[in-house]
Amino acid sequence: MPAKAHFFPELFKFLKDLKRNNDRDWFAANKPRYEEQVKETIIGFILDFGPHLQKLSPHFLADPRPVGGSMFRIFRDTRFSKDKQPYKTNVGVQFRHEASRDAHAPCFYLHLSPDEVFAAAGIWHPETAAARLIRAKIADAPQRWLGIVGRKAFRDTYHLSGESLLRPPRGIDADHPAVEDLKRKDFIAVANLTREQACAPGFITSLARLWGKADPLMTFLCEALGQPF
Repeated sequence: MPAKAHFFPELFKFLKDLKRNNDRDWFAANKPRYEEQVKETIIGFILDFGPHLQKLSPHFLADPRPVGGSMFRIFRDTRFSKDKQPYKTNVGVQFRHEASRDAHAPCFYLHLSPDEVFAAAGIWHPETAAARLIRAKIADAPQRWLGIVGRKAFRDTYHLSGESLLRPPRGIDADHPAVEDLKRKDFIAVANLTREQACAPGFITSLARLWGKADPLMTFLCEALGQPF
């Protein structure tokens, strides 16, 4: 059976048009485009990725529900933002850990926008207690951590991203071998992709293989948080 494409240029064209016309009247007039080219496409991808996700880990969820599932809502929460544009101009898919209902947990994330396409694995903005647990495990096993993020297969695919503290956390020496990673506020690995890659037949298999290269990182983070991987 020939490889199947899951994403198409029309999805990126809709998001580009939305960026130029980010208002409710335009969205209402173009809602059929959104339903067909974005929403149905993403839900189909989530459904088809489910078996691949189970092979990566049985503890992560591919939830096709349009509200509360793996697909991020297109609507922005503007209540506390100076930016009152009502819609996001990107599509996000997050395969959450089963423990995420009760606690911060690692996830697999796919980001699609006209300007940026990337896949990520890890935990973004963990709560203070979760960040402390991760730092404690890095501090106790620095060679294992550095071996994970420093191995060639990982570095050829991913870079660690996110915010960091200006100084080492309390109790951590400035000369600790993993001090730069102990200063991290986010423990997320990002792999930059292209629209052409996302639209290629067989992308879903390539993505599963790419996320598979993050298995040691995800295992480490899950262990730190007392969650199975």
